[in-house]
Amino acid sequence: MTIAIGNDHAGTDYKFEIIKHLENKGHKVINFGTDTNSSMDYPDAIHPTADCVESGKAEFGIILCGSGNGAQMTANKHQGIRAALCWNNELVALTRQHNNSNILTIPARFVSLQQAIGFVDIFLTTDFEGGRHGTRVDKISCAG
Repeated sequence: MTIAIGNDHAGTDYKFEIIKHLENKGHKVINFGTDTNSSMDYPDAIHPTADCVESGKAEFGIILCGSGNGAQMTANKHQGIRAALCWNNELVALTRQHNNSNILTIPARFVSLQQAIGFVDIFLTTDFEGGRHGTRVDKISCAG
């Protein structure tokens, strides 16, 4: 599976560990995030990550910033993106099952690295349930 990843300075350390984890599981990772802890503008990393998922070059995306809010808001400006801000396992599973989310947003300053890696595993292995949830997901986009 190909996974796009993007982060700002608050998510750099977690990003490197998540990339290692994903590559150890045989996934290909496309890195759009900063590789330093120097302050940067998160949209510069999040828009290309969302573009990659939206275009189908990656099946899923993972984005990280301090609170996750700005990253999620940025990604969700893209019509084909359903980015979900998650801080516990249940939210991660539900966003895949009920919302068919294609980008996981992790608030790096509010969860541990172990939690973040667990979220990634749940996100990538949980299927969308479809059915009534599919009808709802089809109504999310505001495009014509």
